[in-house]
Amino acid sequence: MKLVGIGVDIVKNTRINRMIKNKQFIQRVFSKIEITNSKKNANKTSFFAKRFAAKEAFSKSLGTGFRNNLNFKDIIVKNNKSGMPFFLINKKIKTLIYKKYMTRKFNFHLSISDEKDYSIAFVIFQK
Repeated sequence: MKLVGIGVDIVKNTRINRMIKNKQFIQRVFSKIEITNSKKNANKTSFFAKRFAAKEAFSKSLGTGFRNNLNFKDIIVKNNKSGMPFFLINKKIKTLIYKKYMTRKFNFHLSISDEKDYSIAFVIFQK
């Protein structure tokens, strides 16, 4: 597969901690799946900060940012059974990728991490 794009984003955890106190922010940015999964996680700030950074990095890897009707809630971050994060790709994203890159075969690689003050995400987009 050919490298098409990369994206990286870093967020200050205290900023996300303030923002997640507003339920409207959570509803606007995170999917129902992510909100449900957050209930299993003791550190809500870390959970939401890493996913926020992942969504930003994803949009950058596409080369579009949040345009062409792409919204935060369209980008869903999950973890497999061993904890590895991945994107749940929906029909809207598949259509956006097809229109921009004329391909139905693609792959995303996601790495997320955090420490006390910051969370970071790195995304590689291949077709």
